[in-house]
Amino acid sequence: MSNRNIEDHVEAAKARGESGKLNLPHYLFRMSFNLVGNRMLSRDLFDSQSREGPEFFQAMDKFIRWGGKPNIADFLPFLKWLDPQGLKRNMLRDMGRTIEIVARFVNERIEEHKLGKEKAMDFLDVLLEFEDDGKEWHGKIPHEKIIIIIMEMFFGGLETTSTTIEWAMAELLRKPETMKKVKEELNIVIGQNRKVEESDIDNLPYLQAVLKETFRLHPAVPLLLSRNTIQDTNFMGYHIPKNTQVFVNAWAIGRDPDIREDPMAFKAERFLNSNIDYKGQNFELIPFGSGRRMCVGMPLAHRVIPFCLASLIHYFDWELLDEDFTSTESLDMSERLE
Repeated sequence: MSNRNIEDHVEAAKARGESGKLNLPHYLFRMSFNLVGNRMLSRDLFDSQSREGPEFFQAMDKFIRWGGKPNIADFLPFLKWLDPQGLKRNMLRDMGRTIEIVARFVNERIEEHKLGKEKAMDFLDVLLEFEDDGKEWHGKIPHEKIIIIIMEMFFGGLETTSTTIEWAMAELLRKPETMKKVKEELNIVIGQNRKVEESDIDNLPYLQAVLKETFRLHPAVPLLLSRNTIQDTNFMGYHIPKNTQVFVNAWAIGRDPDIREDPMAFKAERFLNSNIDYKGQNFELIPFGSGRRMCVGMPLAHRVIPFCLASLIHYFDWELLDEDFTSTESLDMSERLE
């Protein structure tokens, strides 16, 4: 399902891109949304027959955008009750819309089970079948919790997947010689007359090095997810009380000059012939965190991101068309808030 979905979006991008310019972030975000929908719900959320899909996408997109805007009340807490920018009001509105739509998906699946329809055994079916051992609740997961879990998977997988691919493409456009090496590797391993397959990814070490370098310089969640200390502890001379909220700065770790030579430069070669991976065992590269509470979407990202990146590079020739860029090095790669 994932491969077909990515191919469909690549074909759509090819059709739209014949005139020269392409709004790549738009397609990447839609692709990520549909991929998560396929994994969670076995649904093509952009199917022409789907009414809920586009409505769900719009509500989710708006909610994420509201959440990403700077909030003056975070800096002046006494203004929180006023909600001067209307961010909380708008977020609650769009959150309510997403809850209603996901509840519809869950209720439809429950009715299908009652009618004896064959189970898809996707993420939703697994949640509906799961029975807890009594530590959290007794018996099956309450439906309202299932709705929240599915929403969290969408929130966690959309922006991070599309943003990582967007950063990788931006760095490759900025360094045409690196883009050329990736394309040459794809032509050697895959050839020009067939499509990229998931089984090809393990045979593309330079592409994987590009992806690792992207994770190093541009982790999608720079401070990872917050943790809470479960007891008083001392760490490197610092006393950290129980129930302290702790963040791991993956962004700073990736740019630490004590770990990396020339850390601000994008150099995929630093990961060639290296055993360093991003699955949580090498602490100098932890874009998904580490340990029991690391990002649950890592296995999906591990499959989807390199496959999508390889497909985009293999099917297209890329270059910067904006005349504002006098050279590829003039492309501004600094992060900013919108």
